Amino acid sequence: MSEISYSAAGVDIEAGDRAVELMKASIARATRPEVMGGIGGFAGLFDASKLRNYAKPLLATSTDGVGTKTEIARRTGLLDTIGHDLVAMVVDDLVVCGAEPLFMTDYIAVGKVVPENIARIVAGIADGCAIAGCALIGGETAEHPGLMAPDEFDIAGAATGVVDEPRLLGAHLVKEGDLLIAMASSGLHANGYSLVRHILTAHAIDLDATHPDLPASWGELLAAPTQIYAKPALALAALSGTHAMAHITGGGLAANTARSIPAGLEAVLDRATWELPPIFATLSQIAGLPQAEMEKTWNVGVGMVAAVDAASLTESLEVLNGLGITSWAAGTVRRSREARASLVNNYRTH
Repeated sequence: MSEISYSAAGVDIEAGDRAVELMKASIARATRPEVMGGIGGFAGLFDASKLRNYAKPLLATSTDGVGTKTEIARRTGLLDTIGHDLVAMVVDDLVVCGAEPLFMTDYIAVGKVVPENIARIVAGIADGCAIAGCALIGGETAEHPGLMAPDEFDIAGAATGVVDEPRLLGAHLVKEGDLLIAMASSGLHANGYSLVRHILTAHAIDLDATHPDLPASWGELLAAPTQIYAKPALALAALSGTHAMAHITGGGLAANTARSIPAGLEAVLDRATWELPPIFATLSQIAGLPQAEMEKTWNVGVGMVAAVDAASLTESLEVLNGLGITSWAAGTVRRSREARASLVNNYRTH
């Protein structure tokens, strides 16, 4: 008679325990003074007494994943930064309202627990949290034998932040004449990878291959970690002339920017203020992808947009560029019959 046990069903508890041991050092780097206790409990604890310093503290929360970019990480074996992507996708949704990310939790589902691989993924999450200034206070790794192939995985996360109501950013502050600041992306970030993978398959592109118009292999460029804007964005939010921000994720540049524009106004972004990065231009050229389809799927080189008072433009750019975020004036806010955003003119070329 065959053995009947959890292990025989494909779940290796000992491997899970080993993964926890391997990730402890990484998690220790992603902490804050308010974190209570260590890992291993049923819930992460965070001392909320600091909220007494706020006039009216508003808690902000966000949850996200990295979509099918996990398939690129799996196929290339580049697991060290996929967790970095996860943090960026979650915390940069928080900071657009001016909220400081406080803590984050993660969830990793795998076909088979390989402790060293789990530790690499979690190390990326911890590094991302350290960059963002938030704590990684808990998580879960789940083994799904029979539902996922042994080397398949998916990750998701959730974060909580806080903003004082008088410092809340958003469409309610945006006015006619505001200028739009674009913050450069580090590549495709973690959106539109179903389209990317479709192009790779349709054109038989090997991830180890190179292309004359690209600076590295396809795999390296597609696995490039997402820019984490949290601290620079918060520094920008601290300026009195900052009115709103938009995180450019799924849906593209125009659709996400429009979410921060009130009814009666529109955002107009000028493509001629930046060059289309090679990875976008090459993918669209190979696939014969219409520009409109590209722009509604990918960030086309802009990962975050801010609406600021015209008088604060110089100071805003100095803050962002001084903190390592390549930024530039990319457009304006003007009157319209509805809240929308559009792109005008062609991309600047070399």
